[in-house]
Amino acid sequence: MTVAVRSFAKINLGLYIGAARADGFHDLRTVYQTIALHDVIRVSVGRGSGIEILCKDPRVPLDSSNTCYRIAELVLEELGVNGRVSVEIEKRLPVQGGLGAASSNAVATMVALERALRKKLSGTARLRIAAEVGSDLPLFLVGGTTLGVGRGEEVYPLADLPSVPMVVVMPEVGVSTAQAFADWDALVRRGAELRSGWRTNASAPTRAGTGRSPVTTHTTATGENRQLTRLGASDRLFEVGCALSAWLSGVPNTGAPAKRGSRAGNLLLDLVRTGIENDFEKVVFPLYPELRDIKGELERAGSRYASLSGSGSTLYGLFQSLADAAKAASRLRKQGLKAVATGTLTRRKYWEKSLVVGR
Repeated sequence: MTVAVRSFAKINLGLYIGAARADGFHDLRTVYQTIALHDVIRVSVGRGSGIEILCKDPRVPLDSSNTCYRIAELVLEELGVNGRVSVEIEKRLPVQGGLGAASSNAVATMVALERALRKKLSGTARLRIAAEVGSDLPLFLVGGTTLGVGRGEEVYPLADLPSVPMVVVMPEVGVSTAQAFADWDALVRRGAELRSGWRTNASAPTRAGTGRSPVTTHTTATGENRQLTRLGASDRLFEVGCALSAWLSGVPNTGAPAKRGSRAGNLLLDLVRTGIENDFEKVVFPLYPELRDIKGELERAGSRYASLSGSGSTLYGLFQSLADAAKAASRLRKQGLKAVATGTLTRRKYWEKSLVVGR
């Protein structure tokens, strides 16, 4: 029996990188949002044993390092069953694109494997296995608008943001998340060294008329001073997550596209006013200036809010209407960019569309 499911992507509405932890990860804070772009995962189970990964994209690993392999292994172990599992990945999403494709593929494999085996994991087991395989996986067991904290694996469903039109730009370049974190740590260390020098130098420069150092610091919960994110960005991002829930509470959500002037349209302006940022832009844009340029093109094309997703390289822009998004995508494609007009997915639509594509 072969089961096929859609494996949807996500974007990050802001991403705050906190201090490095003892386990090697970083404390993160972000608002995840699932979107309508997807891969397709096909899972079959036969007699025998072993796990086989099939994919035509040469960038996708076919061994045990693949998240789909690892998730299938843990699901079989948890359910106490044997069989030869074949996982076919039909790639439509970029590799190393910041859309959570590998994590989404793994969760889709879990869902499809349960269906193929006609056995179900408990909700607790699902979350435990997902978090063990990767930080982004648990969000795909929730879908819709989700607050992510910890290393990103601790997720809290928010009241859904109504479907919002958007344009996703997928550059050919891939960005390594591990390298982006390493570059962030190096940037933090350089900032700490600079601050140390300023503290011992009585003649350190100040901003005219303010008497303050030119570097704005922010004290985290661990007491670490950070100059890389504007004052209060962590608190602001947390408040954005809370505000999304409070702002939409009690509002009927049909999953229909937002109309100009609707609550979703107003929320776009609210997002802009909060000034939420993706911290990865501070280290990714200097190395890949073409990505900074693409963000500028999205803004010039009429996006009300544009950002890198995750560590990139994918960028997105939120628009007031489907017509605006389609026009912007067309404009960007004429510039040689791979741009697609799509929309965000509410939690209900995410699960409806994720279900069986075919057998």
